[in-house]
Amino acid sequence: MKKIITILGPTASGKTALAVQVARHIGAEIISADSRQVYRRMDIGTGKDLLEYQDVPYHLIDICEPGDKYHLGQFIQDFQQAHQQILARNKYTILCGGTGLYLQSIIQHNKYALTPIIEGFKDQLIKCPKEDLINTLSHYTIPSDFRIDTSTNKRIVRAIEILEFLKIHPNHSLQQSPPQSIVFGLNPPAEARRKQISIRLHDRLKQGLIQEVTHLLAQGLRHEDLQYYGLEYKYTSLYLLGEINEAYFIDKLETEIHRYAKRQMTYFRKMEKDGIHIHWISST
Repeated sequence: MKKIITILGPTASGKTALAVQVARHIGAEIISADSRQVYRRMDIGTGKDLLEYQDVPYHLIDICEPGDKYHLGQFIQDFQQAHQQILARNKYTILCGGTGLYLQSIIQHNKYALTPIIEGFKDQLIKCPKEDLINTLSHYTIPSDFRIDTSTNKRIVRAIEILEFLKIHPNHSLQQSPPQSIVFGLNPPAEARRKQISIRLHDRLKQGLIQEVTHLLAQGLRHEDLQYYGLEYKYTSLYLLGEINEAYFIDKLETEIHRYAKRQMTYFRKMEKDGIHIHWISST
């Protein structure tokens, strides 16, 4: 019962529906691994589809206020707490989502993710070119089990911060014991995935994506805040600002979501290269 069932896949692949079906069959609760569904009142743009869960208990959805910056370390702590609560109820845990970094941190237990921040340290590095940041990494002794993601400057800067903290605090204890997980992945054919993404986007527009963003702005969120929360909020913000017209807004957003799904699959393939065995399930 301590073993976790993980269900992953790109956007619009049907992973939530599968997780709910499995949860109902075996008596499980679902922990969401989605970096945006943690925010309250951001429902349409994040694709929560809460009705899909029906009577199946779920966790780590609607736990933060818009404007907060939820990060990997918080997710790991929140996951551990939810997982222990589920175990206490003698239930199985299903981890379901598409945020690869969150999923990998649990499956391979990223013990470094909970390393405390160094106040003001990132401010010195965040504007540096990528080449300079990678050069800075070379000045540290890097533990053999510390996997550094160099795909973005933000993740490189965090890796440098972790290494600096461990250099200052060499006796800092890092949690060990990763939970065991069996991992299933959904990977619909590209054409089917593209069709489903397009259908979902137009459904969300009909459901009131633009109105949702308008309400968030009325509640005090700035356009810069909204643009931090991903493609749907970024392009809706630009549309409301008048920087793009309606036709470009819809076309560009659809194109970028297709590209995002490809990036998700690229990350899942990277997880496999890192040693995570994913049982791929064909779906249409």
